[in-house]
Amino acid sequence: MTADRFADDPDRVALLRDVAEDVRGDSPESEHLAAMLYRVSDLYDPDEETSPAEIYRNMRTIYYHNEE
Repeated sequence: MTADRFADDPDRVALLRDVAEDVRGDSPESEHLAAMLYRVSDLYDPDEETSPAEIYRNMRTIYYHNEE
């Protein structure tokens, strides 16, 4: 496990993704929050390759793209 790799935790993945589905709504804010939770869940998913820095860049891009 590298410094950017979090321990695999299927329960945490499921919880974060369930919460993401619960908060997802019609507003841009709820869509952003759901997307962020889903991306954070990827940190604990052994099938995903990501890092906190990648998630930050991805969310920043989504946020600024939607602001235009």
